[in-house]
Amino acid sequence: MINRFPLVFSMVILLIGSIACGQTAIGKAVGDSGNSDSTAESSKVVESILESTMEKSTGAKTEVKTLADVSEAPVGVFNRLWSDPPTLDPHLTSDTTSAGVVVEIFGGLVGFDTNLRLIPDLADSWDISNDGLTYTFKIRDNAVFHDGTKVTAEDFKWSLERAVNPDTASPTAKTYLGDIVGVADVLEGKSSQISGVKAIDDRTLQIEIDAPKAYFLAKLTYPTAYVVDRNNVSGGGLNWTDSANGTGPFKLSDYKIGERIILERNDLYHLDKAKLAKIQMNLAGGSSMAMYENDEIDITGVGLFDLERIKDPVDPLNGDLVVADPGYSVNYIGFNVQEPPFDDSKFRRALNHAIDKELIAKEVYSDLVVPAYGILPPGFPGFNERLEGLRHDPVLAKKLLSESKYADPAKRPRIVITIPGTGGTPGLDLEVIINMWLETLGVEVEIQQVEWATYLKDLDEEKFQAFGGLGWEADYPDPQDFLDILFHSESENNHGLYSSQEADILLQDARIETDLVKRIDLYQEAERIIVNDAAWVPLWFAGERHVLIKPYVKGYELTPMTISKMRYVYIQD
Repeated sequence: MINRFPLVFSMVILLIGSIACGQTAIGKAVGDSGNSDSTAESSKVVESILESTMEKSTGAKTEVKTLADVSEAPVGVFNRLWSDPPTLDPHLTSDTTSAGVVVEIFGGLVGFDTNLRLIPDLADSWDISNDGLTYTFKIRDNAVFHDGTKVTAEDFKWSLERAVNPDTASPTAKTYLGDIVGVADVLEGKSSQISGVKAIDDRTLQIEIDAPKAYFLAKLTYPTAYVVDRNNVSGGGLNWTDSANGTGPFKLSDYKIGERIILERNDLYHLDKAKLAKIQMNLAGGSSMAMYENDEIDITGVGLFDLERIKDPVDPLNGDLVVADPGYSVNYIGFNVQEPPFDDSKFRRALNHAIDKELIAKEVYSDLVVPAYGILPPGFPGFNERLEGLRHDPVLAKKLLSESKYADPAKRPRIVITIPGTGGTPGLDLEVIINMWLETLGVEVEIQQVEWATYLKDLDEEKFQAFGGLGWEADYPDPQDFLDILFHSESENNHGLYSSQEADILLQDARIETDLVKRIDLYQEAERIIVNDAAWVPLWFAGERHVLIKPYVKGYELTPMTISKMRYVYIQD
């Protein structure tokens, strides 16, 4: 998801909160919600999730384990800093700023708990056919929308068909629902119904996919697969989300653009009800650290300027400090490889080799980031510690430039990197990189800033020559969520229009490979091809993040992906 998390990555690693699906990462694109939270699971634990998604269910209900109820009545308000989400429509969500709110208001058939275990949500059980093609879900008896209307299998069918309807213009429908038989026909306008989705009765939903895929259930945790209320959508017009009738643990109480979002507990929630009475999200901006110290918010990331102070045991805030493991995200600079000068792989590789990431990580980020030479983050299934990547080598960089079609500056087109922003100072890392390109290669690059929502729209429409200031966050723990979604030539999230027949074949084979070891081998080979072809400039993986959480806040988990988790949080004086 764009990480689909508008976050400039130099802030993402230091601030707490935000997602998505993907760049986006939700993968989400990583956007600036004024925060960024994550905590990694061990690779072995996460890989077991991948294996479990291929196991055939016996039809027995899967029990959901949650924190014990602190109180039947909701207690307390959780305050945090956030940014205006580009959308609250789950079927349009592709960034972490939106997803961080959407996952609390809406829900789907399945979800993840805070340990990244796949758990039932609105479906309490499912069966998978012996050939791995047909999934049969049982909707919970007590599943209702916020207004008390019962959720049925037909609601899910309508919602999935709405998500893939061309009129909805979802930027994620093909990516997250394209495995379902008949989705392509709806996307292409050949049909209004998904042939592979059937409402057998009110409580039984059947979904047929085109091939056995280990990650399919995990894909259904993404907001594109969430259920929405047909009457709510049809009757609310373009602004239906202002009165969103969701199914999640919280309901939207108030939204004033640029001011606040207030979520209240949903007393009709089908799983363990939230412990909090409200979540208040401040959208007006400000200094996160100052707001925390003034007791205006309950959570904040710790920036470089405050880190040494906060780590001092004598500092009054030291007791609030939580050190979080890295999240499943990567920051990068993307190229449109169909446009000059990025249509030349030697030129792209020259740019990669001209960047001294180790120096930037040390001098700009005080080693709070990990230089990225691949796509998959450390600890993530398929991470290849043996991948060499395109390391800093100014001599090789100059040689590659001299061999490229754009060696002559007079024949080189103007180069513009577009980043999200509204006129502020670009990230220091990007400024240093651009200076390295100029000093090492004599390549001049300009920076253009675009407001976040517009940036996402233009990114989806492949309008940029080059793009930066964002990252991709995992939506589910499978290499497919990075490599296939971001680099397959037919993926709608392949914003750089990269195409490699060899990589495509490997990615396609990995989709249906049932042996986990063989799948990982296929993904690692595809990653090697993509990285050596310089489809991107991978920049940073997040290192440990330092977060302050008020001592009266309990149950808040720092997860490596954007998931619904606020129902576990409670206030205890």
